[in-house]
Amino acid sequence: MRRTKFEIDWYHNPLMGWVLNIATRLVYWKAIRKPLVNIADHWLARKLTSSEPLSGFAKIEAQRNLIYRAVLRTVDRALSNRTLNLQVAQKIFRLWGGVRFQPQSRRRIVKQFEKDYETKPPWFLVISPTHACNLNCAGCYANSGNGNTSAATLPWDLLDRIMGEARDLWGVPLFVFSGGEPLTYRSQGKDLLDIVEKYPDCLFLMFTNGTLVTQETARRLAKLGNLTPAISVEGLQHSTDQRRGTGIFGGVLRAMSYLRQEGVPFGVSITATRQNCDRILSDDLLDFYFGEQGAFYGFIFQYMPIGRNPNPDWLPTVDQRLAFYRRSWQVVKERGIFLLDFWNHGPLVEGCIAAGRERGYFHIDWNGKVMPCVFLPYAGADMGEIYAGGGNLIDAWKSPFFQMVRQWQREYGYGCQEVSARGNWMLPCPFRDHFSLLRSWVETCHPQPEEGIAGPWMLEETFWQGMSACEQEQFRAMQLLWEKEFVGGMDQG
Repeated sequence: MRRTKFEIDWYHNPLMGWVLNIATRLVYWKAIRKPLVNIADHWLARKLTSSEPLSGFAKIEAQRNLIYRAVLRTVDRALSNRTLNLQVAQKIFRLWGGVRFQPQSRRRIVKQFEKDYETKPPWFLVISPTHACNLNCAGCYANSGNGNTSAATLPWDLLDRIMGEARDLWGVPLFVFSGGEPLTYRSQGKDLLDIVEKYPDCLFLMFTNGTLVTQETARRLAKLGNLTPAISVEGLQHSTDQRRGTGIFGGVLRAMSYLRQEGVPFGVSITATRQNCDRILSDDLLDFYFGEQGAFYGFIFQYMPIGRNPNPDWLPTVDQRLAFYRRSWQVVKERGIFLLDFWNHGPLVEGCIAAGRERGYFHIDWNGKVMPCVFLPYAGADMGEIYAGGGNLIDAWKSPFFQMVRQWQREYGYGCQEVSARGNWMLPCPFRDHFSLLRSWVETCHPQPEEGIAGPWMLEETFWQGMSACEQEQFRAMQLLWEKEFVGGMDQG
């Protein structure tokens, strides 16, 4: 898209790039950085001070400010310890500047979409480019590995077209790679980092088991500067090797060592189950990954009964979930660790962000199938079929299945001007928290179940009864918490 003469583009504008590069160099100096960090931290701390209990959006905004403070303290630690490469930092700051202060080209895209469809487009896209994986983890949500030597893979030209349309039709600034193991991706002589290199003005997050991160891979990531790996662990050595395989923990530590040496920011991704939920936010684990290993962030995904040998009994209990909620905010506030607990931190994003919601995302798998979410394995569209019929990514967004999900999101409170009891963002997930509703969507729209991940068993009576029992138990506890801590004395109509 043509840029106007006076447009400020944080990525392409040479003057802006020069200013940001100089500013980045300056904040590496402790004498300059520390006063700036203290001022910003004091400003955020003042916004968190209140003489009365907060409720509604005021409480949500306070939680967001706690996350902002944790990010600030994380960056300060990384710069102090020199675990963030200067060139990587310069590129990340330029790209995040472009996300925060969108260039006019992206603003025009968003405005045109909003004019055409009366809502803003999705903010990011999750792509699982291959089903292949070099591991065979117990309970894998994607049912990857498993001795499959001919795993499905998204062809390079299709991957490239999807990403190009997401950027040009929606103004998407961020792509997330999942899997399978993304680093096994090969198509038409290209690997995954080739597509990252082709889109230097976009940010990338990659969920990886870490075992394929070599010294060469880390050097390449440092040169690219726009991708951060989130390395999957289950806790410390015993828990990780128990689920992922003997010796995997050692491979993870090698990957982290390579990334630290090259100054590439990385994080950890942990699945919370009934078995490990009480341990994965222990001080020992936090000290190890965020202290010794230098992880920048942590993503917690509470277990979903899909994929390989799904088992609702792996879901954390209500008591565990409540305790985990309290502990996660304690960690963010007191230790300044950038931590996101998916499901428990639903209020931060006003509920479910699936199905192409404004400020949300879609998931596209290795077959080009489009699903509302990585953890909701029913396809409402097929990009191969859409392209064969002359369509584009917007045609997938228009799918009746996705429209039904987005309608529920609005009815459940997203986009409202105040928090109310009619929608509980501590119960944001259609699968985990509203399984009976999901079942009705599937029976009405007939989306295609993702092969090997969802199947007839998901709608069988035994499974349905188990999920419904979990749903009712979660509702009783989380509704009480929602009304007490978020709705408070506000109008509950």
